Amino acid sequence: MSEPVVHATSGAVRGRWRGPSAAFLGIPFAEAPVGPLRFAAPVRRSPWDGVRDATVYGPTAQVEPLTDITTIPEPSTPGDDVLNLNVFTPDPGAAGLPVLVWIHGGGYMAGCQNSSWYDGATFNRDGVVTVSTGYRLGAEAWLHLEGAPDNRGALDWVAALEWVRDNIAAFGGDPSRVTVAGQSAGGGAVLDLLAMPRAKGLFHRAMGISSALGDEDPARAAALAREFAALADVPATAEDMGQIDRRGLHAVTKRLSAGPGGGVDVKLAPFADGDVIPSPVLTALRSGEGHVPLLLGATSHEFNMAGGAAAGWSVTETAHALAGLGVPAAEAARLAADYADRPGEIFGQAVTDATFRHLAVAVVQARGAAAPTWLYQFDWRSRAPGMVGQAFHCLDLPFWWDRLDGERVHAATGDDPPQRLATAMHAAMVAFVSGGDPGWPAGVEQSTLWQDPPTSEPGYQSVITVVRPDTAG
Repeated sequence: MSEPVVHATSGAVRGRWRGPSAAFLGIPFAEAPVGPLRFAAPVRRSPWDGVRDATVYGPTAQVEPLTDITTIPEPSTPGDDVLNLNVFTPDPGAAGLPVLVWIHGGGYMAGCQNSSWYDGATFNRDGVVTVSTGYRLGAEAWLHLEGAPDNRGALDWVAALEWVRDNIAAFGGDPSRVTVAGQSAGGGAVLDLLAMPRAKGLFHRAMGISSALGDEDPARAAALAREFAALADVPATAEDMGQIDRRGLHAVTKRLSAGPGGGVDVKLAPFADGDVIPSPVLTALRSGEGHVPLLLGATSHEFNMAGGAAAGWSVTETAHALAGLGVPAAEAARLAADYADRPGEIFGQAVTDATFRHLAVAVVQARGAAAPTWLYQFDWRSRAPGMVGQAFHCLDLPFWWDRLDGERVHAATGDDPPQRLATAMHAAMVAFVSGGDPGWPAGVEQSTLWQDPPTSEPGYQSVITVVRPDTAG
């Protein structure tokens, strides 16, 4: 077959056939964020002449992955034109196909749209047009700066969705059937988009996989800007930060985000600035924002590996650490005593629950009955050395994407991951993206528990109680 050419609003793009579907890679949806645009809101891409090659992936905002070895393959591609996206379509000559727009994770400072795990071929097989988008990361996206709009990375998400609205029909998709989805920071992006007036009408369904919300306090964002400026030794202004190149800003971001034991403590993230994100997500959901059908959930042991920091803790030390996560004092004392001989187990689970599982339940409760929310818990346990018995962060992605034979997947799952579970989860996601329900009733009480073999037991039966300002009420 000849190479497919599609005429988008900014110009024609040439993709490539890969068996029964076509890929169009590295399509810019906005001008490159360089020079005066580096810390500005994204600007619509100027038209180009001729036919643009779209057969190789474009540059990534990621300078380097979060760690030397990441669960998800996340290549870093140099270049300034980082506001680009990839379109995978079953047939660019089709019409009215449902559309999945994918926002990658990576702690808001890493990750990329070009991972082999996000290749849309498996969804194309089921008649879904798939888009994976890049966006600015780290300080360029989230640092509060004088002379620049806040939440520039969130404005990039909106710009990508506007591009989808204006162009996806040319690739066979239906702009009125768009589902936005993402995992980890990308799942947090989905929740932020629900709270953003600028995003209203740009998507019609949403899916948050292991959604993690960042800093939602503008005072905290201002304090982080001062801390960042001190580390960078320049004022927190767009003009002054613009004198530092991307790699230099990333180095400062790493210093700011250095966690205990060489880990990463995500600090630069979307926050409620009163404009782009007018109010904290849960507050917005309670007030009636973001009422589109939502599929939401987490794994059972997202960040339980954090429990290793608790080795040797006394009951008092464990209770103090649990309280620091938002566990009420009396409950923290009880749990610390019950797990006196294994403090890492309860602390690790508390980190998972405080960051992910409690948030998922809180979102369902905040939305009420105004729009359906289907909740799931992924509970299949890895067989990989060092992770046996854990349903950890990112482990569910190759199941949702039905990509158990993908790059580095077996390093996460171990040998012989259950294909029937991947088949069932992928089918549920396709059904949801196509406009139906995923196969179980909405609501917390009816949440499905993904295991192999299948179970009728609901998820979220024992979530550690957390009281935090963003989840209270």
